[in-house]
Amino acid sequence: MAKNCKYTCNTASETLEWIHAIIKFITPYRYFLDAHVVNFFKDRLWESVDKEWMNCLRKEPVENLLRIPSGVVQDHWPDSLKGFILTLRSLSLSREQALNFTSSVCLQEFSGMHRASLSNVLAQGMNHKKKHEVEALSALVSLVAKQVGARTVVDVGAGQGYLAQVLAFDYQLSVIAIDACSHHGKITDARAERIRKHYAAKMRKNCSEHREFSVPKTVTCRVLSSDTLKTLSNSPVENDHAGNQYLSQNCSGSHSDSTLVIAGLHACGDLSVTMLRTFLECDKVEAVISVGCCYNLLSEEAIDIAESCCGFPVSQGVKSAGVMLDKSARDLACQSADRWRGLGEHAGLHNFELHEYRAAFQMVLFRHYPNILLESPTIGRQGKALRRQQNQRILESNLHHGTPSESGEPQGSVEFPHEHSSIQSSISSESRAAERYSLFVKFCESGLDRLHLPRLENTDYSRVWRESKSYAELIGPYWSLRAALGPVLETLILLDRLVLLQEYGNDLEASLLPIFNPVLSPRNMAIIAKKIRK
Repeated sequence: MAKNCKYTCNTASETLEWIHAIIKFITPYRYFLDAHVVNFFKDRLWESVDKEWMNCLRKEPVENLLRIPSGVVQDHWPDSLKGFILTLRSLSLSREQALNFTSSVCLQEFSGMHRASLSNVLAQGMNHKKKHEVEALSALVSLVAKQVGARTVVDVGAGQGYLAQVLAFDYQLSVIAIDACSHHGKITDARAERIRKHYAAKMRKNCSEHREFSVPKTVTCRVLSSDTLKTLSNSPVENDHAGNQYLSQNCSGSHSDSTLVIAGLHACGDLSVTMLRTFLECDKVEAVISVGCCYNLLSEEAIDIAESCCGFPVSQGVKSAGVMLDKSARDLACQSADRWRGLGEHAGLHNFELHEYRAAFQMVLFRHYPNILLESPTIGRQGKALRRQQNQRILESNLHHGTPSESGEPQGSVEFPHEHSSIQSSISSESRAAERYSLFVKFCESGLDRLHLPRLENTDYSRVWRESKSYAELIGPYWSLRAALGPVLETLILLDRLVLLQEYGNDLEASLLPIFNPVLSPRNMAIIAKKIRK
């Protein structure tokens, strides 16, 4: 069971105590939760923060700022600032991977688990992160299915079928792969057929005894409620004459009388919650293993309705507390403290500067295109594209002049200057300032193109840039303090899901467990629940 040094969540009362502690602590800091960093300059967001904190952090090295979301403090900081950061850490779930597959399994209830290393044919197309996730989760799902006596797994939000195929081919489970995208279903089917042919040919070559492989069945449907999954649980998948798969209304099929396990690897938004509700409402579902993600996509519209089926809050305990997290706060819950801590000075500066350009561009929109702000404009990632172009120009320039960096790398690895940077640039400060302003103008022009807005002759980029530059050094401290709330907000969302299961009574056992390396896979918490049959 997940815990931290101060709180536990073995029972509903323990979990609610933890939840109430979180709500009480974060309430005075709603200005962080509700803020949009794109409005940093427009709304003068730094003025809401303790001035002593900002005066301290504005001169702090970038690497120290990047450690704040992980709960790391410096001795010379004000006590109130250290207390804020350390309390957030004490209220957050521990993200350290609980199942150590490289040595022994550290939890007794998972002592029978063995993680199989994926063969090249099964791992084809997976990056390192996906391979790590699929290896760990498939081993866990297989063990839980064995514990509850289930032979069929429903993979919810299956994507291209990576998890489903490992469960089928490596663990010989019957698998139904559900995804809303028909294209994903076709890819899953084609990939599964290639894998089946590979293993069949390998058996023929080795003169092994021929056996039939369990190939995942794919279903394309949009899961909008637990009723969809309950229908699937009671109706086998069959093929029509054209080879298309559908849900049969004949419940005498291969799995209609068997028990099921529902699993999901990063099922987005409400889909993860729907899995939990299906587990509670459907008799045939004996267990659920859910690793959620995309908290920003959770629905909250019906919080004032007692029987609502919104994505947050889902438990009666949290609903009664009256807490809400708007989209900005739920976006914040998706931040990864582990990844930001490992960025380093160069990448940290890169991200702070992108925030600076975007916030300054918001000022341009506010002054010249005020109506567009009512639509919450999204301009995508063109800032990163411009940054890559600038990086390449500097790289080519430095290679041409033969100026290496201290590390022996071409100096093009330094994208933009910062007063705390330990890396010395050969470009003069005046030239650097001109380059930064030039990039800001290109950022704005690219943003206007993305929003299909005309370029106005009277747009004064230089005025916006001058006004913003005075407060640009506060972006890093503000972002880091705000990001420190991310882990505790994710903890609140996950504990809400856990207590939903715990409120069900003593007929099930539920736990919350970090099953992935949090640096590789920031959304690494799995909710695992099994029904207890007496």
